[in-house]
Amino acid sequence: MSKKRSIVTVQLHPEPATELASDEIKALLRHPALRAEPDFDSIHEYLTLQYVLDNDTMFKGINKGPPGHFFDLDLDTRKFESKKYWVPDFTVDTFHTQEYFVYQLQHLLEDAVKIQLRSDVPLGAYLSGGMDSSLVAILASSNSGSRLATFTGAFSEGPQFDETPYAREVAESISATMHEVYPTEQEFIDLLPKLIYHMDEPAAGPGLFPQYMVSRLAAQHVKVVLGGQGGDEIFGGYARYVIAYFEQAIKGAIFESVEEGEHIVSLKSVLPNLPYLRQYAPMMQHFWKNGLFEDMDHRYFRLINRSEGDCDLFTGEFCRSSNTDRIFHRFQKAFNNPNTLSYYNKMVNYDMTCGLPALLQVEDRMSMAVSIESRVPLLDRRIVDLVTTIPPAMKFQGAEMKFILKRAFGNRLPPSVLNRKDKMGFPVPLHLWAKNKAKGFFQDVLLSQSCRQRGLFNTSDVERLIRDESAFGRRLWGLVNLELWFKTFIN
Repeated sequence: MSKKRSIVTVQLHPEPATELASDEIKALLRHPALRAEPDFDSIHEYLTLQYVLDNDTMFKGINKGPPGHFFDLDLDTRKFESKKYWVPDFTVDTFHTQEYFVYQLQHLLEDAVKIQLRSDVPLGAYLSGGMDSSLVAILASSNSGSRLATFTGAFSEGPQFDETPYAREVAESISATMHEVYPTEQEFIDLLPKLIYHMDEPAAGPGLFPQYMVSRLAAQHVKVVLGGQGGDEIFGGYARYVIAYFEQAIKGAIFESVEEGEHIVSLKSVLPNLPYLRQYAPMMQHFWKNGLFEDMDHRYFRLINRSEGDCDLFTGEFCRSSNTDRIFHRFQKAFNNPNTLSYYNKMVNYDMTCGLPALLQVEDRMSMAVSIESRVPLLDRRIVDLVTTIPPAMKFQGAEMKFILKRAFGNRLPPSVLNRKDKMGFPVPLHLWAKNKAKGFFQDVLLSQSCRQRGLFNTSDVERLIRDESAFGRRLWGLVNLELWFKTFIN
């Protein structure tokens, strides 16, 4: 499952349909027959999920190439076809043992890192302090034959925004050269409009900003960087999986339900892993506030819905134009893949095929913005093909995140990293900045005359959001990204 640059298809109006391939939206918009017009169905989808599903974009008439596809264009007949060459296969292998899968995973990941180390220019590794980037850095160091350069970022606003102690421990254990950067509020204000330009369209969360800052740091020292992107999706590393199965285990215990034939996680087995959820208590309160024990697709949609299910930030006209049923049905189609029989595999498959492309867009655009190449060895297709066939109960035993990865490489990681229950995922202190210097920036963007004239946002509620955005909330981020996108590409 290697990372590729985006390919887009374009329908030019009013001429007959034509298909083009380009690295960037900017090149396409130079074509005189193509107008930069917003696709409001996709915009509503972005505000719900913070990415756009399938091959749609926020530009009307411009589509992305789906993952695992290539385009075949006959220049003589102008016949155009999109062909699928690979798709994750979740057919479960019930024959092999855990020891077999562990051995295969060890071999494949070692080999994937060796392959990604091939370079005739200086090479380094991102190091966040989490399991995935730490493991990639450790394997890269043991196979590179030279001292590895690592690159880490954190924020000075408090320990909840700083994971450098874990990263330093890993760097010291492999005698790596560690480079650190502490992005500032002023840099965020100065750089965000530029980053939206590089992104082509908004996708994913505030990690965009620190990703750029760490990439810019790396570009001062190397030309190729290895990272741990994809580990959460491939190996099941999101706390929301534990939340989902905690509820599912309660449901199964109460109603003796058998939605998966037999739940892969029992209420008794999930209890030791509930401390992973300590920092997610506010999220769980919101999750359970408006429902419980619905079908699996409805429950997971609630977990990933970034809009928090209300329209108070938007004008009545814009809110009424949102087709929430359409968004859910598009999500549902991807989530209820007939090849995924367990709740766990449904969640992982959805995140891998729908959420991960947005994260890779960030990785790709931010590295390209500073002229370096990022490589993601955990997304080696052979690894994905192996892990998707492992029985879910073996991968997610007792709702332990990344269970099989820990079994395969636990002895290579420092215990402090292996046993962490507080991994943060590079959170950005956006809610703190909104009460400080960035408050004026957010007001300039979201309360400007041009933004008001656009007629999308409810001004009084947006002012309240700027004052009261919750810790690690994503609503303010989504609005600012959308308005900057309008200013950059549509205006």
